[in-house]
Amino acid sequence: MSEAGVLERLRSVLGERVDTAPESLAAARADKSGHAASGLPIAVVHARSVDDVQQVLRIASETGTPVVTRGAGTGLAGGANAGGGEIALSVRAMDRILEVSPDDLTAVVEPGILNADLNAALAPHGLWWAPDPASRAISTVGGNIATGAGGLLCAKYGVVRDAVLGIDLVLADGRLLHLGHRTVKGVTGLDLTSLVIGSEGTLGVIVGATLKLRRLVPGEVCTIAATFRDVRTAAEASAAVTASGAQPAIMELMDAASLAAVHALLALEPPTPGAAELTIQTDGAAAAAEADAIAAVLRAAGGTVAVSRDRDEGERLLAIRRSMHPAMESLGTALIEDVSVPRSALPAMFDEIARVEREHDVVIPTVAHAGDGNLHPNFIFDAEPDEFGVIEAPDRIWAAADDLFRAALRLGGTLTGEHGVGVLKRRWLVDELGEDQWELQRRITRVFDPQGILNPGKVFAR
Repeated sequence: MSEAGVLERLRSVLGERVDTAPESLAAARADKSGHAASGLPIAVVHARSVDDVQQVLRIASETGTPVVTRGAGTGLAGGANAGGGEIALSVRAMDRILEVSPDDLTAVVEPGILNADLNAALAPHGLWWAPDPASRAISTVGGNIATGAGGLLCAKYGVVRDAVLGIDLVLADGRLLHLGHRTVKGVTGLDLTSLVIGSEGTLGVIVGATLKLRRLVPGEVCTIAATFRDVRTAAEASAAVTASGAQPAIMELMDAASLAAVHALLALEPPTPGAAELTIQTDGAAAAAEADAIAAVLRAAGGTVAVSRDRDEGERLLAIRRSMHPAMESLGTALIEDVSVPRSALPAMFDEIARVEREHDVVIPTVAHAGDGNLHPNFIFDAEPDEFGVIEAPDRIWAAADDLFRAALRLGGTLTGEHGVGVLKRRWLVDELGEDQWELQRRITRVFDPQGILNPGKVFAR
């Protein structure tokens, strides 16, 4: 069927929820990665209910039209970008909390709710949802689930995969599945919930989730700021904290370039040239004792250490880390990347980043969730935007990224810890998985989506 025919069918069923405004179509091409899909989608459908999603997918299935599901568009891998001949299915307006059960420590939510809004609503119940991406104020729970997101708190409290009990999923043909369970334990059949988490829209459209909550942590919060002469020393210190058996709630590392950029953005006193910083937070009944023990490890590793028991001061210190992305924008255009290595390999990975900078003549400010070995190298470059204002990374930047990704794999790491594969990393996927596993995973997507209409060209395409 022609695009005009598909559009007519969508409008006949969904009316004003079908958006063809030029600015809406242009916005649906891109996410925060800087990548943009080729061409403009047929329409952006603003779904408000499960039935809306089912109607879109029935039309798509009957007409063979590709569908790309979008939330807030905050992804960093190009995984939710819709292009020519595709329907952009937005679930951002599906943002209700359907149920909160303090006794069971669960909540049932729609996919469009923002992380920060969810936790603001849970706080009066003495509850919270642990996944804590730096983009928590603007990212959606559904997007977090689709990409398998992590964040600052995941070293102690886990990632999205650890905090989802069940998923409501609409298949490519419009059928609705209720995956998972509401119980703490549940091993009936294959674990399709875990399969969907991190599947990046290739298996179905997430329209609801049963979340595993935690009670708010009582006791003190202590924050440690430690500076080191260089980033390798800071990385060695973070590995020493892990080896000591301590389990801080947050352990973030900023190299000299990222730290200087944030200080400039926030009009703070410039840091010592070349210095790197660890920001560590402990919580709970033993927070003070753990902070003192960690401080001793950091001092022994060569750090200049300050410990605060003031929650507000702790939030001010963490605001420095959370300001990383806007600080990178002040340096130029940034390709924000995401690799993970074993925690003991963090110093070696920072050595590799320095090598890539030298050999490719590129600046790569880097921050890391040092508590779990997840690094975010930012490749800084200058380039001209396209007609829609999107700036793509040039080939020389991708050559440097290729070198860095392969270095992470050599160190026993992975291509992505939390951003996902999307479009930007699909060319390296077989290098990590191997041919047999790559093919097996691709075949699994076809079981869920025989026509291949869900997010085509993402993750498994070469």
